Amino acid sequence: MASVSISKVFKNFGTSQIIKGVSIEIEDGEFVVLVGPSGCGKSTLLRMIAGLEEIGGGEISIGSKVVNNMPPKERDIAMVFQNYALYPHMTVRDNMAFSLMLAKESETSIEQRISKASKILALDTLLDRFPRQLSGGQRQRVAMGRAIVRDPQVFLFDEPLSNLDANLRVLMRTEIKELHQRLKTTSIYVTHDQIEAMTMADKIVVMKDGRVEQIGTPLELYDFPDNKFVAGFIGSPSMNFMPGVVRGSNVVLDSGDALPIPSGARTEEGQAVNYGVRPEHLSICNEGMGITTQVLVVEPTGAETQVFSKVAEQQITSVFRERHTFKPGQTISLLPDVSRAHLFDLNSGQRLKA
Repeated sequence: MASVSISKVFKNFGTSQIIKGVSIEIEDGEFVVLVGPSGCGKSTLLRMIAGLEEIGGGEISIGSKVVNNMPPKERDIAMVFQNYALYPHMTVRDNMAFSLMLAKESETSIEQRISKASKILALDTLLDRFPRQLSGGQRQRVAMGRAIVRDPQVFLFDEPLSNLDANLRVLMRTEIKELHQRLKTTSIYVTHDQIEAMTMADKIVVMKDGRVEQIGTPLELYDFPDNKFVAGFIGSPSMNFMPGVVRGSNVVLDSGDALPIPSGARTEEGQAVNYGVRPEHLSICNEGMGITTQVLVVEPTGAETQVFSKVAEQQITSVFRERHTFKPGQTISLLPDVSRAHLFDLNSGQRLKA
């Protein structure tokens, strides 16, 4: 196992700058998730760590070694790809053994490693099958097994679950997290799915346009986002943002409703802001106390009720644990939990904090 250090790394494709001075410190044994929208540079950064893309500037270290000019095979990493990348003409056993055979490991060592990995991943009954005879989840397990047998310093995962159906994704992310807890190998995982990031990571790196927006634990990012982008990207359903202006101890929204300034927000009189509140931090209140909205759609899911309503042509999402039977067109008033709401500067998008 080893730590990974990424220091002021850049990457250009022609005249386009894809990675813009990214710095990340990953501790030995950590499970770090790089998350962000498509095109933000997260997969490119992962491929630079793996040695599959050249580094345009800066420095990447694995353990005590700077690996900028080191070929992939010498970096002691193992990568799991989105499309599994299995050899179709080889059995499961041969797919898992292939890298060890290239490294001229003994037959005894190869068999021991395959036996150990196949038991961990419940593949021991599938070792003589070919990839075409496996389900998507089984193929992904084989790809992971091929990485495990190498016993690398670092695991790299490039959106490994994106080709699986929803139920299987939930199952596989649990298995990957459980695998990490067992092996304790440093892992870097790329995804665009913030639910995967929240449920799997020790630490999340949120990226946008080739830059790091924020680094922190899942709950740090959820409870204390640095800016409007992170606040809107982390959490499902997304945080609600309502534009307004600071007036005294309130924020007067564009709708005309006045809401108390959230706890811990530092503001200036007349400052243009976005009032941010998560759907689960809204509650039903008496008319005139909060935001007056008109119900558009009610979605009961059994465990909770999602309500989509409208205020001043803007949609507001609220989530309630209790069940409601609101009708489209009905007027309801929603009150934010001021202790869990946020203010963001309307121009910079930065969270306003003391």
